[in-house]
Parts: sequence; C-alpha cells; structure tokens
Amino acid sequence: MRKISSLIIALCITASVSAQPNLSLEDAIELGLKNNFDIQIARNDARIAGNNRGRGLAGFLPDLDASAGYSRSNNDQEVDRPVSSSNIDVDNLNADITLNWTLFDGFRMFADRSKYNELASQGEYAVRNRIENSVVAISIAYFNLVRQEQLLQVARDTRDISETRLGRERVRHELGGSSSTDLLNAQVAFNADQSALLTRELEIQIARQDLNVLLGQDPEVEFTVSTEIRIPELDAGLSEIMTVALESNSGLKAAELGKKVADRGVQSARASFFPRLSAFANYGYTDQTVNNSAGLYPGLDVGTETKGTTVGLNLSFNLFNGRLDKITFDNARIEAANETLALRDARNRLTAAVREIYSTYRQRMDVVTLEEQNIEAARQNLDLQRDRHELGVATSLEFRDAQVSFVQSQTSLITARYQARISRLELDQLTGSLNVGE
Repeated sequence: MRKISSLIIALCITASVSAQPNLSLEDAIELGLKNNFDIQIARNDARIAGNNRGRGLAGFLPDLDASAGYSRSNNDQEVDRPVSSSNIDVDNLNADITLNWTLFDGFRMFADRSKYNELASQGEYAVRNRIENSVVAISIAYFNLVRQEQLLQVARDTRDISETRLGRERVRHELGGSSSTDLLNAQVAFNADQSALLTRELEIQIARQDLNVLLGQDPEVEFTVSTEIRIPELDAGLSEIMTVALESNSGLKAAELGKKVADRGVQSARASFFPRLSAFANYGYTDQTVNNSAGLYPGLDVGTETKGTTVGLNLSFNLFNGRLDKITFDNARIEAANETLALRDARNRLTAAVREIYSTYRQRMDVVTLEEQNIEAARQNLDLQRDRHELGVATSLEFRDAQVSFVQSQTSLITARYQARISRLELDQLTGSLNVGE
C-alpha cells in the first residue's frame, strides 16, 4: 500500500512539473528586458538625446519671424477757442517679416553640433550599458536557479540512498545481524539528508522568486529551466580579449564620449572671446485709413500704404561683463580635465577587470576539470562501499563516508561549473560580446 501511495505522489509531481512552461535563458532575457522600467527610461533618454541633434544644426540656420496686426481707434476732439469739434477714426493694418542669420559666432555653432552628436551617441552607449547589466543580472539569477535544481536532485538521490540504507539496517537489526549503533547511525544519516533536501527546496523557491522579480512578473509564477549549465569555449587569449574590451566596452565608450563632450564645452566657452557677426533683413507693410470729420476732406477716408525693406550686417563684441566669460571658460577647462581623469580611470579599471576575470575564468575551468575527475573517483568508491556494505564487509560509517564524499564531489562540480559560467558571462560583458537584443 505504501509503494502504491508513493507511486501516486510521484506521478502527481511529474504531471505538475510537466505542466509548467519551460523558460530558456533567451526567453528570460527577452522578458526581463521588456519589463525593465529602468531600461525603458534609459531608452527614452536616448531618444531625447537623439532629438537634440537638431539643436546642433539649428545654429547654422537662420531665424525667420513673421508678425501681423490690426488696430482701430476712435477719437472725439472739441476745441473751445475757436469753437470746433471733430471725430477721427483710424484703421491700421501692418505686417512684418524679419530674418536673422548668424554668420560667425566664434565657432560655437560647430562645437555645439559636435557636442549634441556625441551626447546622442553617449546616450546610446548608456542604454547598452544598462541593458548589459540587466542581462548579466538575469543570467546570474537564471544559472543560480539551474544550480539549485541540480543540487536538489543530488539531495534527493542522497536521501534515497540513505533511506534504502536505513531500511536494510532495520531488517538486519530485527534479524540480529547488526547492532543498534549501525541502525542509529543510519537513522541520523537519513534525517540529515532529509533536512538537507528541505533546505534545497527552500533555496529553489527563493531562487525562483529572485528570478521572477528580475523578469518583472509575479514572484509565485512557476516554470521549469534548463537542466544543465553549458560553458561556451573561449579560444581567444588575454591580449586579444583586452584589445576587444578597449574597443567595444560600453562603459569605456561612454567615458570617451564624455571626454569629447567636455572638449566641445571648452570650444563653446572660448567662442565668447570672439566677435559675433550676423545678417538681418526686414520687410514691413503698413496700411492706414483715417476718417476725419474735419480738416481738408471732411467725412472722407484717407488711406496711407507703406512698404519698406531693410538689409544689413551686425557686428558685436563684448568688451567686459564682469569676467563671466573668463570664469565660464576656466570652469569648462576644469570639467574637461576631470573627464580626462575619469577616462583614464575607466580604462585602468577595465584593464584590471579583464585581467582579473580572465584569470578567474581560467582557474575555475581548471577546477571544473579536477572536479570532473574527482566525481568519477567518488562514484566508484561509493559503488564499491555499497557492495561491501551489502556483503557485510564494510562498516556503516565507511559507507556513510563514501556517500558524503560523493555528495561533496557532486556539489563541488555543480558549483565550479556555475562559477565558471558566471566568469565567462562577466568576460563577455567587459568585451561587449553580450547579445542584448537591441
């Protein structure tokens, strides 16, 4: 009856798991990037920076303004000496078109055009940097869930082995073939493995909730993940990886563009020390109608139409404004110097990070190789001790030691593969090799 109940429970669990949707790493990344509010904000900021490219071109184009107006006035006038009176109605219609075009402003327009172009590019790299950080965070959470699933299976297998051992020790004890000590040791081992299994189940629940939060969905959403962690091969050497990182790292690219933007700020501030030359043109039209009850033509409308055109050049040069231009220029130079220091710091940090993570990746891959060898030896030792224990040659403690050693080897290999995969993921981020789905 107990076997039948266990079979029914196992079938129910299998049916429940099979009903859950499978979530691949690519699907998780796509879903997470779609629901990430920070990335949506960053993309909107990048669109604003892209629109501002037009502000850089605006300085090269003229300003054209048009205006028009209409007014009507009525005036009653009385004079006591000599006695007279008059009523004057005035209708006034005017229109005006004015053109202003800056011909030279100390090269500020050129600096502004370059600055806005570089700000737009910087915004694009800022978006990519945020996307890369999100991809890494989602990938780490995903691989952690895969690792916890693998460790859960190890815990189940270990618990099952201990349960089988406990059953045999009970039978032997009832038949007088084993001591109470062996039975108690088997009971303790089973309880410990059952406790470890419960801990693994809790860690899986936490890992799934963490991943759901990064994906922007309900923490209780159930799904299945891959059963293994594949580590892509790395054929390039450190020097090649370093070159790619210095050319493609999004953070470094943003820092380089920040330095260029600061340099353009210096050029723009320097323009204040040059004269400003602009051209202007104006065309005006006025139509005025006056009706005066007195005067030479009493009661008649007198119209006046005026058309005028003005064209000229305007040269201006600031002689003194309280040293504000000098202060602005000095501050721009200081900001440019700060951006130069920030760029050097970013390059140094990137170089150090590439070296560190590359060495870490290589070391962890060596650990994976060693753990793969260890697990084979531990498995063979466990099989040997199981056979010896069933024959009564090995003690209960010897069997338990072999079991614990095998579990430790499995855990170490799973952890080593997880750590190596994370190092490879971080290396891909540094070299700009992540697939961010832009």
